[in-house]
Amino acid sequence: MKRILLFAAMALISAAAFAQPKFAHVNFTELYQLMPEADQARATLNAATAEAQETYQTMIDEYQNKANQYQQKASTWTQTIRESKEKELSDIQQRLMEFEQSIQQELAAKQNELMAPLVQKAQETVNSLAKAGGYIYVFDAQQILYLDPTQSTDLTPSARKALNIPEGRTLETLQAELQAAAQLQQ
Repeated sequence: MKRILLFAAMALISAAAFAQPKFAHVNFTELYQLMPEADQARATLNAATAEAQETYQTMIDEYQNKANQYQQKASTWTQTIRESKEKELSDIQQRLMEFEQSIQQELAAKQNELMAPLVQKAQETVNSLAKAGGYIYVFDAQQILYLDPTQSTDLTPSARKALNIPEGRTLETLQAELQAAAQLQQ
């Protein structure tokens, strides 16, 4: 009897020693893009973008008005007034270029600021699920060239549930929502 117990214990120990490592994968982009909080981040970014576009359009309108005025009246102005108006137009062009560059940088920084907490929350959720499941590696399914789903567990459904992502919501439905919203704004 002792031999049988000893043999069973040895078999159990050797099986554990040769156990296959556990791998998992997740669609990370899907997680942070579909989180309910991402909708608010997108709305905030869209509002900032709309405000920037409005300001830019006001600057363009100012430039066009002054350019039209210059074209209509240049022949009646003295050399000094023409040079002053040309400098004014040149200054407005410079401001337009500077505004365009700086607003693009600011909007990119705003997007990073808004999305960073979502990415972190999704990462923490994946880490928690991986540790609880005993996985040694979790791959982003969109970043790997080959994935054998029979040898890797998809953590995306569990992570979606943990992040309160509605069941029927996909990247495709999100894209359709964003396109519909863009069409409404036009």
